[in-house]
Amino acid sequence: MPIDPSVAIGASTGEKTFRWDESDVLLYHLAVGAGSEPGSFVSPDSLRYTLDDDNLQVLPSFAVVAPTFHETDPPPLDLPGCDINLSQVVHGAQTITVHGPVPTSGEATLRTRITDIWDKGKAAVIWQEGTAVSPEGQELWTVRSSIFVRGEGGWGGDRGESTAVEVPDRAADADVSYATTPNQALLYRLCGDRNPLHADPEFAKGAGFPAPILHGLCSYGVVLRLVTDALLDGDTSRVGSFTGRFAGVVFPGETIRVQAWDQGDELVVAASIAGGERDGSPVLADCVVTKA
Repeated sequence: MPIDPSVAIGASTGEKTFRWDESDVLLYHLAVGAGSEPGSFVSPDSLRYTLDDDNLQVLPSFAVVAPTFHETDPPPLDLPGCDINLSQVVHGAQTITVHGPVPTSGEATLRTRITDIWDKGKAAVIWQEGTAVSPEGQELWTVRSSIFVRGEGGWGGDRGESTAVEVPDRAADADVSYATTPNQALLYRLCGDRNPLHADPEFAKGAGFPAPILHGLCSYGVVLRLVTDALLDGDTSRVGSFTGRFAGVVFPGETIRVQAWDQGDELVVAASIAGGERDGSPVLADCVVTKA
């Protein structure tokens, strides 16, 4: 069996020590659309993402990619007990929980392990979790993510829990959008994810898509940025965590519409395609931002 849960669940997926600096943060923010709106080059709110001065802040979603930010090879899939290949895999869901504002530069060690494997019949869902710790022993953030492995499953394992988030039955407190650029995926891949699915048309076709698609984590960062600006006064330190399930794809050039509802301690968020033939198609679902 290509996936052996008895070997995989609980297994360590490695330890990685990494560093980041202001240039990495700036590139990431540009890759998720900061500074692209008209007039943003002179806007103090926008410059908090794009200018390396004392006001520079870090969007918490940066922490998800910080450990691999300088990678130039496609992401490896050498998971214990899992014989799978890159063309089978799409990102399933992602959570980032920060234990304080992410520093604009620093060093940390991330230790990860496989926590669960769900059997969805014709696919498997593999969950990993890890915590980044500073050299002084301070926990900086915790990541939890899943990958959806097509063509696997069917061994009679646990189908997993339901994590559906109910969208409030009222008008959204924020309804904003961002038009992705044709080169958005090519820019975002410089943040450490060189998966050819997002750049190579032939690879994308082999994976079942008509053209390269935007990285799910790029959409994830775009959505968090829009919500932070719309309902948290653009202050990234007010984000405690962000969870989202990748419900659909974005092709570079499409517009992402984000609706958010303020529920007190948390924001419920939905993201979809706006306009064109795929108007209304889901992008992110089951999204929640908890407030710090």
